Amino acid sequence: MTLLITLIAAVIITIVWYTSPKARKLKVGLMCYMYWGASIMWLVDALFEYKEQGAGYFTPATADMINDSFLGICVVALGTVVWLGTMLISDPEGVVRKALTEKKQ
Repeated sequence: MTLLITLIAAVIITIVWYTSPKARKLKVGLMCYMYWGASIMWLVDALFEYKEQGAGYFTPATADMINDSFLGICVVALGTVVWLGTMLISDPEGVVRKALTEKKQ
């Protein structure tokens, strides 16, 4: 499930990055790298696990599927938080800088 969730996130973010010039300006490509990297990591993990378990790999227990789903969702959320942190630090459109330097009346 972790592989499927990160693959879905990677494909969606890649489509958004490819079709939207504003997404490129907002560095959505960073999320593409994170999600594709996680997908490759879990693909390699799945291959090695299949090598060890054989056909049993394709019949996981319900608790394992729930844990893997939770892990996949957490990884996608963490990738989004890292991207948001990068956006706050780099501030490509100057929104944060403007809000901090604006005088309160």
